[in-house]
Amino acid sequence: MNFGQRFKTTMVILSGVAIISSCATTNPTNKIAGNATFTIDCYGTEMDGSITLKSWGNGRNYFDATEQAKKNAVREVLFKGIKTGQAGCPKSPLVIEINAEQKHEDYFAAFFADKGPYTEYVSLQDERIAHKVTRDKKGAQNSVTESAIVRVMRLKLKKKLVEDKIISNYQE
Repeated sequence: MNFGQRFKTTMVILSGVAIISSCATTNPTNKIAGNATFTIDCYGTEMDGSITLKSWGNGRNYFDATEQAKKNAVREVLFKGIKTGQAGCPKSPLVIEINAEQKHEDYFAAFFADKGPYTEYVSLQDERIAHKVTRDKKGAQNSVTESAIVRVMRLKLKKKLVEDKIISNYQE
């Protein structure tokens, strides 16, 4: 075997080893995806006082992650405000009281319980079937991170918080 044939054979073997090793290694972003934080983006506002958001959630499976994405969207509207996305979206949070989540811990624990009252203020109605099929997904060893397009009924949520005396009607 001459030098040219040995060189070609060596290159083929090395290429094969490189391909096999790249398939065998795990993607480090998949391992840490469950611990990463993702921003919630505003896609737009509706005339009924609701806002459409792209939210992220983490859970044991697709369904848990989607429910967590809905809770995260409502929590963001309540306590943090929406900072990224379309220009016309309301930026300020509904609850501006410092440490309100801790001060009203019992209220918000019941509010965000599984199948709790938060479900009345959020829906997946703006999510198109194509997005459900091609959702952004991140994986970790024991959990799944999913994105979801959700609609948060912001005005309805604000009225509920005023009725329950969590915020003042003159707050915003």
